[in-house]
Amino acid sequence: MKRELDQLTPKEVVRELDKFIVGQEKAKKVVAIALRNRLRRQRLPEELQDEVAPKNIIMMGPTGVGKTEIARRLSRLTGAPFIKVEATKYTEVGYVGRDVESMVRDLVSVAISMVKTELQEEVRDEAERRTEEALLDLLLPGVSAGNANASGSNEGETAGFQPPAQTPQSSSRSETREKFRQLLRDGKLEDKDVEVSVTKSNFPAIEIFSGSSFEEMDLNLGNLGNMFGGKKKKKRTTIKRAREIILQEEMDKLVDTDRLSEIARQRVEEMGIIFIDEIDKIASKENRQGVDVSREGVQRDILPIVEGSKVNTKHGMVDTSHILFIAAGAFHTSKPSDLIPELQGRFPLRVELEALNAEDFHKILTQPQNALITQYRELMRTEGVELEFTDEAIRTISEIAATVNTKTENIGARRLHTVMELLLEEVSFSATELAGQKIPITADYVRERLQDVVEDQDLSQYIL
Repeated sequence: MKRELDQLTPKEVVRELDKFIVGQEKAKKVVAIALRNRLRRQRLPEELQDEVAPKNIIMMGPTGVGKTEIARRLSRLTGAPFIKVEATKYTEVGYVGRDVESMVRDLVSVAISMVKTELQEEVRDEAERRTEEALLDLLLPGVSAGNANASGSNEGETAGFQPPAQTPQSSSRSETREKFRQLLRDGKLEDKDVEVSVTKSNFPAIEIFSGSSFEEMDLNLGNLGNMFGGKKKKKRTTIKRAREIILQEEMDKLVDTDRLSEIARQRVEEMGIIFIDEIDKIASKENRQGVDVSREGVQRDILPIVEGSKVNTKHGMVDTSHILFIAAGAFHTSKPSDLIPELQGRFPLRVELEALNAEDFHKILTQPQNALITQYRELMRTEGVELEFTDEAIRTISEIAATVNTKTENIGARRLHTVMELLLEEVSFSATELAGQKIPITADYVRERLQDVVEDQDLSQYIL
């Protein structure tokens, strides 16, 4: 749930993160402080604000321990624009692939979508009023709002002009329109078919295989879209669907696009969070050869973005100086010191996340609001099946997941998904036939379903 930033003290942030993420207290504290520092910076005098740079963070830890989840929940908590990118999908300038500036453009697109939703809510009442009139026009083609003088409004009047008195015919039209308006509001016409005009875009698909991204081409193509599309297309649909189409179009018309772009750019610059995953995969060793040279090139391309530079987007220039960057990686075969020194210096905060044990798994299964046990119970409840887990069964599941992580690759909490799917495979497959029944999940049932796979180490590598 989005909260006002000034209400979120570091302790409050940690408390909110505890609802979804088990353990990792160090990481939670670090991101909570980083978030609070953004508010503190905004309270500084203007001459000092530009001098205070965000303290970017590197999270180190095995997969499945909560690195991505911490950053994702943080952005949801504050309503800040957030994007997760993979460091490995970027290539050095001059090679085929995505350039690093595209992460900023993607972040702006996220912010545009967020702000647009907020601005649309502001104009929703007016848009709904216009939508209702448009639907009535579709239902009564010859009885427009102006002709019927609906609701006794002043629509159609201009300064210094008084419309003529209503004739019996116009009065009858007005009554008809009002009757249909009431039927529309009562939901009695939802399934009636009408013909609605929708905007059809015929802009041709263009693929660019060069150093330039498609967005850069979009900046240059400008209004060429008007030459290829933007025409109206007739579509027959129900009133219910037509209302959605018209309401969306009316809200789009009422939203000021210049204000939308300005607010979105400001929010990206002041509150944006970019989460760069797999940062360890572009860390290169001292004896750089072959692909390592390209990895270092990607680091050097990322460096100016993290340091602070102006990136050109189709919504205007965006300054990255105060965007918070959170990098994460397992660092199994490399370490943060393998990154180029300049990039290391731009990530002053480093926090190591701990591997999860059986006790952590038990908490993950039961404590968070979106706990796995709760999810599976609710899924089966849609089929009329009640799952009843005993605490001993949950502890057995936790121990088995921890054991498999120890014997094979440690994939953290993601192992629980695999274990739970295998455990409930038969119940899930036969759920429609078990409707109305209560299925007890006991420790014995868990062992019966999973023990053979766990003990057979070769088999567990393929199944668990």
